[in-house]
Amino acid sequence: MNLPENLNQKLEARKQNNALRKLPSFNNLIDFSSNDYVGFSKSETIFRQAHHYLIENEIIQNGATGSRLISGNHSLYQIAESFIAEFHDVETALIFNSGYDANVGFFSAVPQRNDVILYDELSHASIRDGISMSNAKSYKFSHNDFEDLERLIEKFPDTNIYIVTETVFSMDGDSPNLEELVLLSEKYNCYLVVDEAHTLGVFGDKGEGLIQDLQLHNRIFARIMTFGKGLGCHGAAVLGSINLKEYLVNFARSFIYTTGLSPHSVSTILTAYQQLENEKETINKLRQNIIYFNQQKNILGLKPIFVRSKSSIQSAIIPGNENAKRLAQDLQDKGFDIKAILSPTVPEGQERLRFCIHSYNSEEEINAVLELLRDFVF
Repeated sequence: MNLPENLNQKLEARKQNNALRKLPSFNNLIDFSSNDYVGFSKSETIFRQAHHYLIENEIIQNGATGSRLISGNHSLYQIAESFIAEFHDVETALIFNSGYDANVGFFSAVPQRNDVILYDELSHASIRDGISMSNAKSYKFSHNDFEDLERLIEKFPDTNIYIVTETVFSMDGDSPNLEELVLLSEKYNCYLVVDEAHTLGVFGDKGEGLIQDLQLHNRIFARIMTFGKGLGCHGAAVLGSINLKEYLVNFARSFIYTTGLSPHSVSTILTAYQQLENEKETINKLRQNIIYFNQQKNILGLKPIFVRSKSSIQSAIIPGNENAKRLAQDLQDKGFDIKAILSPTVPEGQERLRFCIHSYNSEEEINAVLELLRDFVF
């Protein structure tokens, strides 16, 4: 059966704008595109240890499928959530199946009617989808602009206000001034919620994330940690108080009405967290590569086209879908896996090439890809 005509028209519009999304094919190019920042997705150690843990503790045969509120809450969940809470120095952790599920579950359930959500205009789609399902009113503030945020806060006295941001934004790779944001939230008694998807495994002595690295974690209402980037596995966790966890178990629909993760998936999460404690050298190598990438782009005169970032995400603005796609293809033809980020994913005129830096990238690879970029652009 053919698609309805209105859906065909939407697809055709994407094609006309050179913005049609397609699933990428597997390649053996040098990785500057994945979010596998410390290489955990390909770690044989994590794979073996996760499997061994299940067998040793006879968990496989005890893991039933189903909602965690029915039959899917196997014993490994409690072990993993306790370990995660201790690792992040917080009262409790609640595991969700993905970062998308965690954000949708949290923002659709926690803010109530007559509450207000103030969110950064560049917040991830999963945050905005969750907000759209909430009964609370919501307003966006200009990216990392706390004067604009404070102006909005002052419009809603005597109101529960949730401030929402990310520690590293996925398209720009930049960060807000988190110390200033915490002070602002405390000044007005707001509830600060922070998505740390792109800082787990990257910032902190053991990859704990940027909030913990700055010692601000005891002043945050909730943190959302996604495992599919720095940990290289499925899942996410909402970190917060015991009461928050109890509330989410009762009201977060993306938690209640879905099958829990398999024992093997939860074992992989636990093993990856345990591995972070042993990977300080790898995390340090990632930091060195980020510094080196920033140094080299300055030396090669590329700084003006890059968004300022000290994270693993480095974005070069190449306006126009066609221009960005062509340049990405040129770099791929030279052996480097670089992806173009097109409108409407980013605003028109802000199309870009996004470089993701990893612990396993060499300085020679960084030099080579930046020199090619310079030659293609200038």
